[in-house]
Amino acid sequence: MKEIDSAIEIILQARHLIAFCGAGISVESGIPPFRGENGLWNKYDADCLDLDTYLYNPQLVWLTIKEIFYDFFGEALPNPAHFALAKLEEMGLLKAVITQNIDNLHQTAGSKDVIEFHGNSHSFICQKCGKKYALKDLQLDKKPPLCGYCKGLLKPDFVFFGEAIPELARDRAFGEAEMADVVLVIGTTGEIMPACLIPRLAWQRGAKIIEINPGYSAYRNTITHIHLSGAAGIILPLLVKGLAVD
Repeated sequence: MKEIDSAIEIILQARHLIAFCGAGISVESGIPPFRGENGLWNKYDADCLDLDTYLYNPQLVWLTIKEIFYDFFGEALPNPAHFALAKLEEMGLLKAVITQNIDNLHQTAGSKDVIEFHGNSHSFICQKCGKKYALKDLQLDKKPPLCGYCKGLLKPDFVFFGEAIPELARDRAFGEAEMADVVLVIGTTGEIMPACLIPRLAWQRGAKIIEINPGYSAYRNTITHIHLSGAAGIILPLLVKGLAVD
């Protein structure tokens, strides 16, 4: 496949390769995207992730949050795309993964430097005292979880509607974009602000964009240098195999 060979050549010449991942990389793990034909917002009310709604009446939306992110997502496992990115990092080729996903699958697959732009569903934070909790240390039931110290409401530590991007994740992500000379853009439509600006910043600074996506994205006809059409779980292992040979 000519495009694969071209992508391998670009990656081998890269000084600072990063990956920028969207919901598409986790679809192969059984996690549907939020938007689109089979998106979660076609089944659930997006207001369940409105910060003001959760803080004002958490009981109203907690069961929906629990069903989506803990009963359903909790069964998901990394797929070959996640493992391929971890392998690229192990090979010393990939410097960082910037992910819009909150499912923790990159870390489970073995990636070390993961910048979670929208947070992580595997941790909770108290809205009263700020204490953090790991998911494994909580017993989730039909009532919203409360802090064991101050009895304040716990919120999943990912970005709700009406909430700012965590400052550290934002600064690190855009900092990586400024340093990158090659970006793997994987499984994203490129429409969610401000995350969608990250590959564009890298491109503006001269980086080459290698996009892996079986469908539409806002990047394809604007900044993408090489488009690899197909599932990330197939394409990324092919790249790893080719890079290992070289």
